Amino acid sequence: MIIILANVQVAPNRMQEALAISKQHVARSRTEPGCLSHSVYEDKDRENHLVFVEEWASEEALQRHFAVPESGEFANALGSMAAVRPRIRLYKATELPFPGKSAA
Repeated sequence: MIIILANVQVAPNRMQEALAISKQHVARSRTEPGCLSHSVYEDKDRENHLVFVEEWASEEALQRHFAVPESGEFANALGSMAAVRPRIRLYKATELPFPGKSAA
């Protein structure tokens, strides 16, 4: 599984527009093969800050997602609304059983 954690500090007066296009991107991305989850959150502790959390079944699924023209268009549009360069981190993860619980 691939996990993405991304965040962007949105320029003042651009938050509503950034949130609107982010929600559209999330909804579209959730329909893609290999997307296990895809969400955007407003960070209530940091003004004008969005956080993205995504789970993808494989690196191949994620590469297909990045190759979709709308994904590039979204990244460019959101980047143009950012006060500072957005940060995106990708992690390869293995799901572990919860501590103290036996595998079912």
